[in-house]
Amino acid sequence: MLDLKKELELIKEPIYKAVKEVLDSGSYILGSKGKELENCIAKYIKTSYAIGVANGSDALLLALKALKIGEGDEVITTPFTFFATAESIALSGAKPVFVDIDQNTYNIDPKKIEEAVTSKTKAVIIVHLFGYPAEMDSIMDIAKKHNLKVIEDACQAIGTEYKGKRVGSIGHVGCFSFFPSKNLGAFGDAGMIVTNERDLYEKIIELRNHGSSKHKYIHKVIGHNSRLDDIQAAILIEKLKYLDEFLKRRREIAKRYTEKLNRIVKTPSIFQAREHTFHQYCIETNKRDELSLFLNNKNIATAIYYPIPLHLQEAFKYLKYKEGDFPITENISKRILALPIYPVLTLSEQKRIISSIKEFFEK
Repeated sequence: MLDLKKELELIKEPIYKAVKEVLDSGSYILGSKGKELENCIAKYIKTSYAIGVANGSDALLLALKALKIGEGDEVITTPFTFFATAESIALSGAKPVFVDIDQNTYNIDPKKIEEAVTSKTKAVIIVHLFGYPAEMDSIMDIAKKHNLKVIEDACQAIGTEYKGKRVGSIGHVGCFSFFPSKNLGAFGDAGMIVTNERDLYEKIIELRNHGSSKHKYIHKVIGHNSRLDDIQAAILIEKLKYLDEFLKRRREIAKRYTEKLNRIVKTPSIFQAREHTFHQYCIETNKRDELSLFLNNKNIATAIYYPIPLHLQEAFKYLKYKEGDFPITENISKRILALPIYPVLTLSEQKRIISSIKEFFEK
């Protein structure tokens, strides 16, 4: 699904140099590289502030805690995403409340959000799934009407634009993951939170460092140990310089897939003014499992995102959801299949993937 070694070959010299600078400095935590990356990300996303944290999951949890969301509160989100989205809600002490998705975009359906709002609802976590933005205008209108906070889970979508704005900058807080497989990936775990609100920035700065901001042994609140180390920051500073070019390559590959495959499988839908950066390229077919096995036998990797929706996960059994509650999510989870898509996927590799899929449906 991903060849990180081949990607590294393109940019290893500046990365090795950056890592050596950190090693030579002897400053590994909350050093100059971390601050430089925060400034770079804030500039790139066009927000006032960015705060480096240990990973994308912590970014979501710290965002919730900075917004004072906890015991007795409800947070609405999608059941069709990675576990960390709803896990962060549960870890904050709040209750995850799921609503179904749009069958074309795989993102949360704004029309269903308002139906789920109660007096306990305090926020909505929006996931820009696979690099495609949710319908943010409608979501922000609903949030304003009901006085809800909006957290953008943009962990799969750095660089994606919605009507000229980069995701992460539209809601109250934006969260990013730099897990190695992400479109901007570190060489380990790393994450970032962005916001335009000064008070949230100051709260998150405290929360990420054991509740301490200015003085090492003075703790104003109970916090976490969630700091982005300088080696990862140095790597990300260099990789950020290549991000837009790499996203362009992903779009080119996705365009080729769609042109060649859209008559035999369902391919991703793209709507005007909503850009896609293709963290994943997912098709749909009723023969998903058979196709996956066929491709695997040809040494072509595939993946299923996500085979079991969150409302049916054992960990969320206490929420008392049941099969059939979110029919669109459940149907797509049985049909969806991700194809390899990464910047250094060669044209010959793409053609082999396409021809193999065609072969499967012609046999």
